[in-house]
Amino acid sequence: MTAVAHHSAETIGRDVPGGRRGHGWVWAGSVIAAIVSVPLLAVVWLAFHPAENIWPHLASTVLPGYLRSTAWLMAGNGLATLVIGAGTAWLVTMCRFPGRGLLEWMLLLPLAVPGYVIAYVYTDLLEFAGPVQLALRAIFGWETARDYWFPDIRTLGGAITVMSLVLYPYVYLLARAAYLEQSACVLEVSRTLGRGPWYSFIWIGLPLARPAIVVGLSLVLMETLNDFGTVDYFAVGTLTAGVFNVWLHMGNAGGAAQIALVMLLVMLALIGTERLARRRRRFHHTTGRYRPLARMQLTGGKAILATLACAMPVLLGFVTPVVVLLNLGLGSEAGAWGRSFLSLARNSLLLSGVAALMAVAVGMVLAYGLRIRGGRVMQIATRLASVGYAVPGAVLAVGVLIPFAALDNNVDAIMRERFGLSTGLVLTGTIFAIAFAYVVRFLAAAFGALDAGLAKVSPGMDMAAKTLGSGPWRTLMRVHLPLLRGSLLTAATLVFVDSMKELPATLILRPFNFETLATHVYQFASDELLQEAAPAALTIVLVGVVPVLLLIKTIGRARPGTRASRSASTLLASDQAG
Repeated sequence: MTAVAHHSAETIGRDVPGGRRGHGWVWAGSVIAAIVSVPLLAVVWLAFHPAENIWPHLASTVLPGYLRSTAWLMAGNGLATLVIGAGTAWLVTMCRFPGRGLLEWMLLLPLAVPGYVIAYVYTDLLEFAGPVQLALRAIFGWETARDYWFPDIRTLGGAITVMSLVLYPYVYLLARAAYLEQSACVLEVSRTLGRGPWYSFIWIGLPLARPAIVVGLSLVLMETLNDFGTVDYFAVGTLTAGVFNVWLHMGNAGGAAQIALVMLLVMLALIGTERLARRRRRFHHTTGRYRPLARMQLTGGKAILATLACAMPVLLGFVTPVVVLLNLGLGSEAGAWGRSFLSLARNSLLLSGVAALMAVAVGMVLAYGLRIRGGRVMQIATRLASVGYAVPGAVLAVGVLIPFAALDNNVDAIMRERFGLSTGLVLTGTIFAIAFAYVVRFLAAAFGALDAGLAKVSPGMDMAAKTLGSGPWRTLMRVHLPLLRGSLLTAATLVFVDSMKELPATLILRPFNFETLATHVYQFASDELLQEAAPAALTIVLVGVVPVLLLIKTIGRARPGTRASRSASTLLASDQAG
């Protein structure tokens, strides 16, 4: 019976009403994959065919430093997020202590804060003229920096610290979902053998959750490689900063493409290593029976330590930044919330809204095409179309500019020659260029959410529609879309919020005199004017809370076999569909 159902699900596309009409979805998916691949191919082409080859100079001077700083930053963030994310997930899942029920969902809130925003906040708090050092000097009577030692926040260590505070939820969410799926029997056997909670965590909990944790760490490393605002503000020379330096300061697009190609190779190595590790080592449950987890009751000092361990990431990663931004925002002049702010908000909402609609439409074509036709061609097309999330925004921006500029120049040359008219820049430096980059980068999130939603629709629906004479398009419009309202909203929300926060691609691709909330925050904070940037930064954070609330609603207190257990992991892991 199971085999027949599985076969039916795989052959929906082969027997779809309309016969060959279903092949149109394969063609559409292939075209989308080709268009999405253009920016990546453009980066590779320009890297090997630069107008001025400065690769030997880069390789012998700045590139080793970029690689070294990037490696340390990724290693530091990986270790810090592993400790915070996996540790807090184990505590809230396996133990009982004061505040556990509240902290288990509040630990997701730092995900709403962009890395560059928290960097600006803590720099303002901890610098020499900040409130922390002012208070210390007032208490102890110190007058100058020579009278005491205080750690410098604008260092590699500072960048690792602030970034890990907002990146650990990637590991936390997936680790917690994996812990919830673990059999209580395995943990009880460990306790029967006299093993304590630490032994169970290190030797049982972590190995069983390893695949999920590795996916979470991969997402952390991708976000680390993509970050520009934090590393630029802290003067940490990473590969992303190198792309901006070579492109904007040296004016060499070929050199920027060469560094971008190095970033692509690093990202591909990360993805390949993660998949190879998952293929070689697998962990399986030995039973299909699951009972509620018997959480261990913590008392006394252990309970206090557990509460503090789970509360500190929330306090430092979300509460403190929000309080500081609220204080600065309320203290801003009325003009900071006036017409200029409304213009910034309008630009960001317009861009993010257009990108969300485009990504949902394209993601729906891919997800539905994969459902009704299946096959290797559609699988390859969806993988290619979803690879954009693994591409840092700076790399993607370089890849978008190259073909767009070439197309604009060719069209302008033809129009001049034949009609004596100059079309100028039709695509380059326009809103469409930014929206296109957003769609390429965040299409994986939309596709993942929609594909997961379609997976919950019984293949019998398609069979019934076929019996009634409905073709693929009519089935999609009359059957699937009404059932996918929640998935459509989730996909649009994820793309919308990610687009609101995106900084590197927006900085490179934006038109002249066109600012978004993200670029406004970057410019004013870079000039040490955080109070002027506070309203825009606060808006970005509050908008970022929306998908976090979706995750909180979805994850619940799920165990294997429930819808919430699967959906919570899918919402976040879908970002790595490529």
